[in-house]
Amino acid sequence: MEQKLFNKILFIISLGGVLFSGYLSSIKFFLKTCSFGETCPYFLGYPACYYGFALFLILFIVSILGLIGKIQAQAHTKTLTSISIVGVVFSGFFVVSENFKLSTCSLGLLFFIIIFIFSLRQLTTLKKVN
Repeated sequence: MEQKLFNKILFIISLGGVLFSGYLSSIKFFLKTCSFGETCPYFLGYPACYYGFALFLILFIVSILGLIGKIQAQAHTKTLTSISIVGVVFSGFFVVSENFKLSTCSLGLLFFIIIFIFSLRQLTTLKKVN
């Protein structure tokens, strides 16, 4: 996949993740309740959505840096792949603990999986070129 198209796609997906997790985090922070009538999973004493927001924000910032060419393609793609793996494991843990029911954690997991697949595919492409 062409690097510019890849960067745009990852920018859009990570923006979606930031907006989604930001909404969940703001509801929890300001209203002291979880969105959509769910129970809020906690990790180290804080709601899981806060961690999801932080991970998506990192992905978003890295995708912006890649989009404007401030970091090399290889470093950009490796960073996105690494952070998305952390997101898959983190949100996957909560999806498993919730017995695979459809929840905000499973939607977050979907975002992380999509980012992981795109970045891994691009990483493989970049390795073939170099």
